[in-house]
Amino acid sequence: MRGRRILFAVSGLLLAALVVTVALWPVYVRPRTDPPQPADAILILGGAHDGREELGLSLAAEGYAPRVLVSNPYERSPMVNRICHGGYSFEVICFDPSPRTTLGEGRGLARLGADWHRVIVVTFTPHISRARYILGTCWPGELLFVDPQPHLSPARWAWDYAYQSAGYVKAWFANC
Repeated sequence: MRGRRILFAVSGLLLAALVVTVALWPVYVRPRTDPPQPADAILILGGAHDGREELGLSLAAEGYAPRVLVSNPYERSPMVNRICHGGYSFEVICFDPSPRTTLGEGRGLARLGADWHRVIVVTFTPHISRARYILGTCWPGELLFVDPQPHLSPARWAWDYAYQSAGYVKAWFANC
């Protein structure tokens, strides 16, 4: 009898995990992305150096925007420091978001881009939907999201499902 209860509980947990995975698949694994279009700026959100910096800079070099905003929430990042002090044919504006979260990045966008109409945002796949929600509450313009489509391990996908879900809950209670 006890074995049946354990089996039933484990089966229920596995079923719940499957339902959550399938329900959130379009939010984290296949979020809506946008083709790049001419914009007022390109915003590279802080995070793992997963190709987002290179993608944002290449979009600016291709002429999609005259400036790149680089969120730099980290004390020391050699890559970001090189970007912030490099010589480019476009303007690079580095800022330390306050708080050092997506909410702070949204506030930074609202402050720096008060007169802008369209911004290309570069982040990574599991973060796109939540970033779209948060930045959209902070800034009224059009947000186009692109990502470098990094390869993530199953363990990393599981972590991001949990992390991004907790971030959504936190975002619902935060004000820009």
